Amino acid sequence: MDGPLYWTILCAGIAGSAFLLIRRDRRWLLAIGVSLLAAIGVVAVIHWLLVSVLTVFPEDLPFDVLVWATVAFSALALLLFRLLGSAWRTRSAAGVSFVAVLLLSALQINGYFGLYHTAADLFGHNVGRIPQLDEGFKKGSPRSRALWLSNSGTVHRASIPGKESGFKAQEAFIYLPPAYHSGDRSQLPVLVLFPGQPGHPADWLTGGRVEQAMNTFAARHAGVAPVVVMVDPNGSDTANTMCMDSRIGRADTYLSIDVPRWINSTLEVSADPKKWAVGGFSFGGTCAMQMTTLHPEIYPSFISFSGEREPSLGPDRQRTVQIAFGGNAAAFDALTPLNLMKQRSYDGHAGFFAVGAADGEFVSYAAELAAAARTSGFDVRHASVAGAGHSWAVAVQELPSALEFLAPRWGLVR
Repeated sequence: MDGPLYWTILCAGIAGSAFLLIRRDRRWLLAIGVSLLAAIGVVAVIHWLLVSVLTVFPEDLPFDVLVWATVAFSALALLLFRLLGSAWRTRSAAGVSFVAVLLLSALQINGYFGLYHTAADLFGHNVGRIPQLDEGFKKGSPRSRALWLSNSGTVHRASIPGKESGFKAQEAFIYLPPAYHSGDRSQLPVLVLFPGQPGHPADWLTGGRVEQAMNTFAARHAGVAPVVVMVDPNGSDTANTMCMDSRIGRADTYLSIDVPRWINSTLEVSADPKKWAVGGFSFGGTCAMQMTTLHPEIYPSFISFSGEREPSLGPDRQRTVQIAFGGNAAAFDALTPLNLMKQRSYDGHAGFFAVGAADGEFVSYAAELAAAARTSGFDVRHASVAGAGHSWAVAVQELPSALEFLAPRWGLVR
């Protein structure tokens, strides 16, 4: 996102673009035009396949991302033109230039989503060092006052089995606040977080910077912060269960039964339902609303960053219903937050919404969902992040505000 590597790639990409575009031949303008049209066509087809056929993405990709993908494919086409009838030095320079433009495009796409802040994030070095949750941190384990006074929590990884659901999830990540290591753990609140889709629970550590946010919150509250459990609702980075029990899988049962049971049996946390909350980004924000509207007795509060209007396998709602529920629209509608909020009252419950101000249709999604939540009785906070699109920057900027919004419900004051 910044630093020597960022600026090196940026400068190299600009230089590579100039080399591929500039040539002392008027016919080269035709090659540029053909390359651009070909790139637009390739990106359009790939986008259609990813969203409408393979349903890797539940929504259309942001315009900025499509633009930078077009830049990369245009560079590839120009490279192919450069290879025709050129000397080996020109071919070599063109190859290096293409790689530079490709890296620049990847850098800008990552900058839009805000997922990898450092090279260590990108290559998984930081996440790879996270230890397994061992007996020293589980229920009944001894306390360490030194860790509490350090105002730094600890992060661990663990597998949460789907005993009731049969669901096979990827590893979860657990943040234990400083107060977990000393004092009365039974009063600690719980926050369960879901990533976007495609995505992985570790995205909350890289893109969401959740450890830093929690340590800051803990420092303001005498070492007390929620125990945060970052879980996988899909089973793989590219799968999409829509956080429902459907033909795809029993994701709802996993998240509403298996995960809470594992937390209560493995960790020492508050048994008071008011001290539990759920949250997520994008797909995860939608999932968080689903959990609270379907299971308010388990997750009475939610945080939704850039959430969708409703669960989706792609732009075709009919196809979504067909795949997940065999065409039974009533079964699907019965599980969506908007319909549930029309039918039920959620007095005493709370919801925090945040969205990037430049996030197109997601801005209207957030407004519609927030209005429906207020009408159904939720205590609602609705925030907008200036200049941000569909980016983890929304979660990074607004997670501290969401925590302070929920702090009184958790019995925490500065």
